[in-house]
Amino acid sequence: MQYKSFGKTGLQVSTLCLGTWGIGGAGWDYNTDETKLDAIKAAKENGINIFDTAPAYNGGAAELLLGDALECMHCRKDVIISTKCGNEFIDGQYVQSGKREKILAECDESLKNLRTDYIDLYILHWPQKDVSPEETLSAMMELKKAGKVRFLGLSNHSIAQIEEAEKYADIDFIQVQYSMLIREHEEEMKFAKAHGMGVMGYGILGGGMLSGRYRTLKTYETMDNRNRFYKFFHEPGWSKAQALLAVLDRVAAERNVPVSEVAVNWTIQKPFVSTALFGTQHRERVIENVNALDWALTDADIQKIDAAINEIFEN
Repeated sequence: MQYKSFGKTGLQVSTLCLGTWGIGGAGWDYNTDETKLDAIKAAKENGINIFDTAPAYNGGAAELLLGDALECMHCRKDVIISTKCGNEFIDGQYVQSGKREKILAECDESLKNLRTDYIDLYILHWPQKDVSPEETLSAMMELKKAGKVRFLGLSNHSIAQIEEAEKYADIDFIQVQYSMLIREHEEEMKFAKAHGMGVMGYGILGGGMLSGRYRTLKTYETMDNRNRFYKFFHEPGWSKAQALLAVLDRVAAERNVPVSEVAVNWTIQKPFVSTALFGTQHRERVIENVNALDWALTDADIQKIDAAINEIFEN
């Protein structure tokens, strides 16, 4: 495993971070809790020291499983826990609120779920619409001053929203979606890096599309995240993703590695990425993604891939 400085926090984070949206269960394929817990264990065994979760991941189910796993491994002091606020999963729907009392209550619930007395990285999940940024961010600062959270971050915020948030809270890092398929947030990532913030890129395999395991177009249920959130599991995104996979297949064949390793390797080489989040519920896929750190794409490889990305998605 490789490690990087996480902005101005002083933390050293593993280049890869295990995301737990899928482990929460809602909107993803079903797997047993034993399988999910084993995936978390595999991540820790292979040097991953940062785990990302959220109350919105199936009403706290992901937090509970992560808490169980870390408690069983007796490794709380050796890992960095990242969780979120401002977004809940209620009766099968995502419900946002940035009200002070909600933020404070969510933090207490997350602490309980995670079986810990502090959270390392606390993130505002989405920009809030029901209250002012001042109310939400000031509540998060209350939690930091109380010692319940160590560092504060923003997910899915623009540069203007980051700058506004800094008026009311210490913004130590950001988290945005980033992969070969989604590059629209590179400016936010470069901005954060330049201002001493840590940068978490999530969805680096595009919801699994860049694993190469999806080759047949199919229809998913309304709340399945491959239908609702990731836009490359249906047209017109599907055809573009498949065109990119054809390029990645050739690179992977030359390297004798799975396609997923090419996608992971491309992402972690970006200088503005502190840690790259991938989600899985399976031990073997954790190991597959970690194996991407055993080799490196050449400059020529990256130029070839970037040229294909530009041609496919800009045209």
